[in-house]
Amino acid sequence: MKSHNTYHKALIALGANDALESPLMVERLQNALLEMACEKLRVIEVSRFYESPCFPAGIGNDFVNAVALLEVNMTPNDLLQHLHNVEDKSGRIRILRWGTRPLDLDLLAIEKNIIPDAETYNHWRNLSLSTQMERAPDEIILPHPRITDRGFVLLPLRDVAPDWVHPVSGETVDELIGALPPEAIDGVVPIDL
Repeated sequence: MKSHNTYHKALIALGANDALESPLMVERLQNALLEMACEKLRVIEVSRFYESPCFPAGIGNDFVNAVALLEVNMTPNDLLQHLHNVEDKSGRIRILRWGTRPLDLDLLAIEKNIIPDAETYNHWRNLSLSTQMERAPDEIILPHPRITDRGFVLLPLRDVAPDWVHPVSGETVDELIGALPPEAIDGVVPIDL
């Protein structure tokens, strides 16, 4: 994917769960959005902020989550590195996969791109939860392999990209939400600001 003078639409998920008070985490996510904006990245729209039960259950505090629609003039690797730099500035330390963290920025999708390919996507998509908790890919996988399982991602994604279609399955965001088990969206509620 080339990115010389062309801006591409990208979706990212934002989350935090290192505090017990939602307003502190909302503020942190808002600050992260300001921090990531630069000449090559524009924040176009941000979803409502949602309180979400910790995932996996029992591994930490509950989350505040959101999704942002961006315009980026970066390669996928440069964008991911930029997001990691913003996380690092927030004090994020990668010790425990899916552990408590002050900021989590996940690259969900860039346009309709499947990166690196559908076979690799499907490999990571079909891993068991226990394997997911132990292993992380060493390359970018887009769309994010877990996007279809997570109500805390799909509900805010619908706020900013209601017409989004999964590039591999062809399902709309509403179809993906409708296919979730009730426990995947139980407790995922917008925060009144």
